This record gives sequence, C-alpha cells and structure tokens, in this order.
Amino acid sequence: MTRVADRFTNGFDAEVVRAWIADDPDQQTATSLEHILAEAEAEDAAAVADLEDRFSGPLVFGTAGLRGEIAAGPNRMNRAVVIRAAAGLAAFLAETVGEGFRVVIGCDARYKSAEFAADTAAVVTAAGGVAIQLPEQLPTPLLAFALSHLEADAGVMVTASHNPPADNGYKVYLGKRPLQAIGSEAVAEAGAGAQIVSPADALIAEKIAAVESVASAPRAESGWEHLDESIVEDYLSRIDDLGVRAEADLSIVLTSLHGVGAGVAEAALTRTGFTNLHPVASQQAPDPEFPTVSFPNPEEAGALDESYALAREIGAELIIANDPDADRFSAAIPDASAAVGYRQLTGDEVGLLLGEDAATRLAAGTHHATGTEAPVFANSIVSSRGLAAAAASHGFTAVNTLTGFKWISRVAGLVFGYEEALGYCVDPAAVRDKDGISTAVTFASLASRLKSEGSSIEAELDRIRNRDGYFATAPLSFRLDDVSLIATAMAKLRENPPATLAGSPVVEVHDLSAGYEGLPPTDGILLLSESNSRVIVRPSGTEPKLKCYLEVVADPSELQAAADADARAAASAGVRLSTTSASASLKPALTERLASISTELKAFFGL
Repeated sequence: MTRVADRFTNGFDAEVVRAWIADDPDQQTATSLEHILAEAEAEDAAAVADLEDRFSGPLVFGTAGLRGEIAAGPNRMNRAVVIRAAAGLAAFLAETVGEGFRVVIGCDARYKSAEFAADTAAVVTAAGGVAIQLPEQLPTPLLAFALSHLEADAGVMVTASHNPPADNGYKVYLGKRPLQAIGSEAVAEAGAGAQIVSPADALIAEKIAAVESVASAPRAESGWEHLDESIVEDYLSRIDDLGVRAEADLSIVLTSLHGVGAGVAEAALTRTGFTNLHPVASQQAPDPEFPTVSFPNPEEAGALDESYALAREIGAELIIANDPDADRFSAAIPDASAAVGYRQLTGDEVGLLLGEDAATRLAAGTHHATGTEAPVFANSIVSSRGLAAAAASHGFTAVNTLTGFKWISRVAGLVFGYEEALGYCVDPAAVRDKDGISTAVTFASLASRLKSEGSSIEAELDRIRNRDGYFATAPLSFRLDDVSLIATAMAKLRENPPATLAGSPVVEVHDLSAGYEGLPPTDGILLLSESNSRVIVRPSGTEPKLKCYLEVVADPSELQAAADADARAAASAGVRLSTTSASASLKPALTERLASISTELKAFFGL
C-alpha cells in the first residue's frame, strides 16, 4: 500500500479512507468508497486519482454554504459532510443565541435533499435547538420567507438550484439574534433573514472544522417540528398584499424546469387573477434527473425549447420560467423575427422593466413599499446601469453592490433589487433573497397592464430607452481547465489593460480589489471608455471561468437620430413604416459594438 499512500500528496492514506468509511452513516456512499479503495489498493490509477480528489480537503463552507457533487468523501456532498455542517451550525447558534435556538429547514427535490434536511433537523434537535421543517419540498424563496415570518435564528435550504443533476447544496441564512451577537445592531438589522456573509461564514466554518466525526455529533430520532401547509398560505397571502393584479387576460406558458416551483407559482398567479395558464406538462413534476433539458437553468440554450413549442401551439403572450428551486425568473415574449417565435428577455431587460414599474408605482403612491422613508434601488455592479438611470428619472436613489443577493438584500431602504443572472427581489421586507415566484406575479401584472393600455413589453422598453438611453449588455466567459491561467489573465489585465473598447479610448481603469465607490474589495477590473462603454472582468466564484460583463450605451439623442434615419430611408424607398422603434433602429449598431469589444477581449487574453 506504500505506493498508493505516497500518491496522497495532502497526507491522506488508506487508513484515513477506512476511517471515513467507518464513520459514514450512509451505507450507499460507504460501500461505493470501499469499492474505490479496493481498486486503488490494486494500483488502479483512476481510482487513486479519484481518492486523491475526494480527500484533497473538506468541501469548503463559505457565504454560499456548501455545493458539490453527491458522492462519498469529505470533498463531496453526502450525509457525513452535511451532518458535520449541521453540527457546526448548531454549535455556532448555541454559542451566539443559547439553548432553544430556532432553525427552519427546507429542501428541494434533488437526490438526497430529503435525507440532508432530516439529518439537519436531527442534529439541531439533539444540540438543544428547535428544528422546524417545511411541510414538503418547496422553493427556496419560501424558506427565506419562513425564516423571517417565524423570526427564527437560522434557515437551511438544501438545494443546488440550477446545477446539474449530480449536485446538491446547503444554503444557510441567519436571523437577527446570532447577527446581534457577532456584530452591531445595524449589521443585524441589515442582514436578518439574508444569506450569510463574513464573518459569519468563517465562524460557522470554524465550528464545522471542530467536529471530529459523525459519531461525535449527536442526532435525535424525533422531536422536531413539521410545519403544515399554512406556511404556504402565509407566503401566498404576502404576495396577495403586493397589490399587483391581472389587468387584462393574458395567455401564459409556465415552466418550473422539473423543479419544486410549479404548484406555488400556479397558485400565486391564479390568486392574482391569471387564470389562462398553460404549464409545460413534461416539466411540471419535480424530477431530480431534469430529463428534458441539458442543464436546468433558464439561461442555458435549449432550456426553454418545450416552452416555445407549447407557446407557439396556443399563441401565448408570455412565457414564464423558474429554475428548479424557483429563486430565479425568466421571461420570453412574442417576436415574429425570432426563429422560435419568441424572444427571451435578458436579465438586465427584466430588471429595468421591474425597476421602472416599481419606481412608477412608488411615485404614484400605489406600491406596497410606499411608506419606506428613503426608498433605494440596487443591483450588482456587473448588472446594467440602466436601473440607476430609471430610478433617477423618478427621483429615487440606486446603488451598486457586490455580486450576489447576500449583498443586494442588505441595502438599507431597499424596495427593489436585481442581478443580471435572472435574480430579482420585489418584496425585500418579506423575502431577503431573490424570489422567482413573487417576481413572476409582478412581471405578469406589468405585462397585463401594458396590454390593457394598448402597449407591450417591447414598447415599454422603447419608451424607457427613449427617456434614459439604451443600455445594451452582453456576457462573455472563458472556461479555463488550468485554474492558474485565471490569475495570470487577471494580472495581465491589471498590468496592461486594453487601450480602447470598440474604438473608444479607455479613460478609467479601476481595480476592484482595492475597493470601488464604497464597495468591499473583490477580485475584478472595471474599464470605462470615453463613449461610456463599460467592461467588468472577474473570476467566477463557482466555476473555472473568467467572466466578462459588457455594456455599451446610446443616449436618447442617438436613439432619435437612428429612428429618424430609418424613417428617411423608408420614405426614400417608398415604404410606409407603421411604427418607428428607436430601440430597434439602433440595436444593430449596439450589437456590433458589443461584438467588437468581445473580439478585442478574446484577442487581448489570447483565448
């Protein structure tokens, strides 16, 4: 065994693997690890490499909690890892809150989710806490709602959101009392009900690291609470209180992408007057295999193919999609020029529309947050600057945050927040996280109002852009198998940034690791050109990718000039235009600018 043991460069050997197997409460993962160990002992190179990876260190607990492939070993998601995490969280809560701390626990329908949730409840109960399980497999926003609604001390959601089927995850939220114990009252007020940030993540991780074994973490056999369906009714009632309603009949195709959102989303829409709903039957029931899509993420190519097919069949006016845990929202609208007959709106377009809607209703005194003393709009720094322009047009303030709703939801006075990756928060007082269900209702209400006024989503985008300018965005990412190349690329960008963006001189370069406009330091570079084009480059926090966020801007005068030019060209050709869309007129030029910047960045990085 010496030769195999020598391959474990981090000090792990067969005895460590055997000890893990003996401590594993799950016979399935223990047996699989026994087989891999036997193959490694027989000098199978693939098995040795597999063990090296599984035992390269513990799965890192951070601000996003845990997330990884479901498999045996400390660097995977399994019951042994989850029990340790639950024990560490319970120890943190016992220290900061004391006996009787309360934890709400939810889960989605992924493989092992129910077991991970039950293990968490058992550990919390044995540690002297009160564990409160949601009544069934439910969306992440409902867990976030329950945490605040029940004034619990922590929330745990077992989900990997829109990750591939082989993955699972463990998200942690904190209530007010533990935050008061480790920070100021203001910090506790801002973060209560939200996902954890520093220093809570490190303090919990320290407690997890101190758990010597699964055997040392007591688990109760019973004694935890099970909520009934009234918690779902409370959540739906809160959406009722948002004051948004169907103002015209709207034919809607709805998909949950094999996740847990279908029932709650349909109920929320029906209660607010949307009865012409057409669920995608093949994707309606929860299924951990996600059999009809390559990736269960509305952003991914092909994810909405079945929605498009049904929409064409019934002539739908709107497509609504949630990801599997229903914290994200995506929309598609009819577009005769698109090959599939529909155009999926970008995350920034949806954010602009919802922000404009909220600002309009706040100004009119009809928004549910009208009483907010100093209303603030927020989006992540990599999202479009269009939201700030729209908020300013109504006399409101908008701020940027770091990426992630753990930051957006902490903004004081927040009335609406979003990030370009399809996350939106329309009711931060109730759900301190992105919520794809309340967003679906709010967006459907907006679409129905526009229809009742003889307008449309496209026309509304055009109206906003004519007033504030056209902020066109596009993503660009580079997947790098060698992770060290990401650091090399970032160093190159810091030392010798591009001189131009689409031919416009770069006039500002900001290293976000030094902080920017009051934001905490983060690894990233911001470039701004003379023509107001912007590029932000940062390493992905979850994948071996270098991510670039591109934005080009046209002011209202450019839009009008483009529309006038189109009208003159049509008149010269003897063609009468029924409508003139400034956005449509200028879109090709902006798309070309984005493509030019993309080409420049690929050349710059040599990728």
